[in-house]
Amino acid sequence: MYICQLGGQSADALYADRASLASARKAADLWRAQLASNRQDFDAAWKLARADYWLGGRAPEGERRALLEDGIEMGRKAVALRPNRPEGHFWIAADMGALAESFGLRAGLKYRKPIREELETVLRLDPAFQQGSADRALGRWYFRVPRLFGGSHKLAEQHLRRSLTYNTNSTASLFFLAELLLDDGRTADARVYLQKTLDAPLDPDWTPEDREFKEKARSLLSKMK
Repeated sequence: MYICQLGGQSADALYADRASLASARKAADLWRAQLASNRQDFDAAWKLARADYWLGGRAPEGERRALLEDGIEMGRKAVALRPNRPEGHFWIAADMGALAESFGLRAGLKYRKPIREELETVLRLDPAFQQGSADRALGRWYFRVPRLFGGSHKLAEQHLRRSLTYNTNSTASLFFLAELLLDDGRTADARVYLQKTLDAPLDPDWTPEDREFKEKARSLLSKMK
């Protein structure tokens, strides 16, 4: 059996320290080796898709597309192994979404429909997965996609508010809702949700992400003064 460790550290422990990209890369390398050793390893596949998403949003620009495309492939491997589990479906959508937001209109159009389909699959399988992550991501989808192609601020707000029923302190949901409210001209309400983002406690499982959303909220609030 392949043991997913490096220098005594497990891939999970390395990924927990993902604020250091070097640690995130080491975790990804371990999961990739684990998957090469056992092609039926569902956990290694979806965790690698997740690591690719994290790295694809933060690595040097020249590496990002390849990381995100690999993340989609790893998510598909996970889905092939366990189609009734939400992890693979969600991280396929996340990696596609990052590509769509980072690489222009063509990528956005290419991935628009499959992103929504994967997230709707997660909702059918487990709406509470990762504290309502599918609703959170669908809220973002409906906000970012032009109305001509299915976008809707009304549906975006519904999904984001539903995601908050699973975790009222989700910095991602709070910040995305604040952005939506600000875009709709509801400035006072947007300030409330930006402040809630800043006041939310750090989640031990999502501390690096929480810190990033808090910084974004702080920056946006400073521009509104």
